[in-house]
Amino acid sequence: MKQTQPTAEDLRMMAAALDEARQALEEEEIPIGAVVACKGKIIGRGHNMTERLHDVTAHAEMLAITAAASTLGGKYLRDCTLYVTVEPCLMCAGAIGWSQVSRVVYGAPDPRRGYLGLTRADRPVLHPQTAVASGVLADEALALMRRFFSLLRD
Repeated sequence: MKQTQPTAEDLRMMAAALDEARQALEEEEIPIGAVVACKGKIIGRGHNMTERLHDVTAHAEMLAITAAASTLGGKYLRDCTLYVTVEPCLMCAGAIGWSQVSRVVYGAPDPRRGYLGLTRADRPVLHPQTAVASGVLADEALALMRRFFSLLRD
């Protein structure tokens, strides 16, 4: 896994992913949003819909990957970047690996369920050529998560 530095485009695309996360929050879903971009254009969007769809696999990343693959007409997203507000879980990381996304940019880490804490260095989940940037607009992503869980407790 190669670590890369965020760009101005990363900030713009992560803002779009945060918009998706806000939509999830409005729908009383865990506020995680994702977009897939190719050549500066968003080709797939998604936010968590596990409650609405009664589907544990309806994570933001899965929905964005499906939408992007449909837009491109193929299963591989080799020249694409996935932007997601929170570190992907192991399931989503597997899908990212299988779809051969070129780059992943995420906001907040997820020490409990994120793929980094659940994988070994000698057995990477992402495609070997996938570059990763983390911490992009992490404070905003964390604020949405805290707000959601605070509302649950109230």
